[in-house]
Amino acid sequence: MKTFEKRQSRYYQTLNLNSCSFFSKDISKSPYSNHTIVYLTPMKTHQVYFNHSGVQPFEELVKDSGISKAFVLCDQITAELCLPVLNELVDLREFTLILIPTGESYKTIETCNIVWAQLTKVNADRKALLINLGGGVLTDLGGFAASCYKRGIKFINIPTTLLAMVDASTGGKTGVDFGSFKNQIGVFSAPEFTWVHSIFLKSLPSNQIRSGAAEMIKHGLIYDSKHFDEVISNFNDLTSLISDSVSIKQAVVAQDPTEKGLRKILNFGHTLGHAIESFYLETPASLLHGEAIAVGMILEAYLSHRELGLSNNELVAITNPIKSFYDLPIIDPADYQDIIELTKQDKKNEHGSVRFVGLKQIGKAVYDVPLEAEGILEAFSYYKGIIL
Repeated sequence: MKTFEKRQSRYYQTLNLNSCSFFSKDISKSPYSNHTIVYLTPMKTHQVYFNHSGVQPFEELVKDSGISKAFVLCDQITAELCLPVLNELVDLREFTLILIPTGESYKTIETCNIVWAQLTKVNADRKALLINLGGGVLTDLGGFAASCYKRGIKFINIPTTLLAMVDASTGGKTGVDFGSFKNQIGVFSAPEFTWVHSIFLKSLPSNQIRSGAAEMIKHGLIYDSKHFDEVISNFNDLTSLISDSVSIKQAVVAQDPTEKGLRKILNFGHTLGHAIESFYLETPASLLHGEAIAVGMILEAYLSHRELGLSNNELVAITNPIKSFYDLPIIDPADYQDIIELTKQDKKNEHGSVRFVGLKQIGKAVYDVPLEAEGILEAFSYYKGIIL
């Protein structure tokens, strides 16, 4: 097991989305509105631009004489709601639109074939540029498609969901699902830059905001307890929280870009969360990624209590805000074994052993912790007890 520690927390409060006044604010007045986060990895120097600070680098890259053709990748939703907004920020007249279906079920090689076929149809070469405009599914898939086409073309991520802004669009992970298994096929490949613009959040329903908040909660739990406190007590200040969350992720990624060690802490809640998400993909019910990760964080917080000595007070401090913030699913005990089987496909596993990320305390994460079925069943029992 490996340990990483940032800061410890002193108090915990309840997260309340209903009090969020972010959308009534003038975001241009926020001190976090127009700035850039720069981080270095062995892959490349990667900038994350916020709000209007992204306009100039976008226009400069598109006008670069080295770019032969420019494409924008959208799904049906972002083409309708977000593409017109982007077109008001920058000139897209010379771009070719590539449209793909919406949803996790289309995060597949087959959908990549659609992208590659469209690029090939218009003779896109290795100097082409792909703009990924969408949520986490689209930025993951678009980055993978760009990285594979002719062994790699340039791409930019413009995330349009909170989840994609704070997690999927940065860090250099790209990929697609394989059957019901999440993110089984992919490569590490960083975009030219990521452009985070808060204006796209205005098109999101509340459940999508909640989904993204799960990754922000996770960042605080694994790395910075002060950030955890701020997310659950001051969700109004969403613009600065996004910036802080991105900074936390990049601080980790810069030290371990290809997930050989420390970066694994970013998977807290994901061993069981991904298994639950994969299970629900095969049922009539549906869970957003962040909703599944919220369940996973409760389960893995309990496992941290069981295996690593996370205090009962901190276990409650984690589970209570999550429980109050999300409409958590009731998981049928008859499905526990199927979910446990899905954990065997987790990317963190080694030598046939299921591994998870745990917490010794809030702000102190431990990775490569072995996980047995008995402990998972006990965690499910705890989960059932707190939501019923």
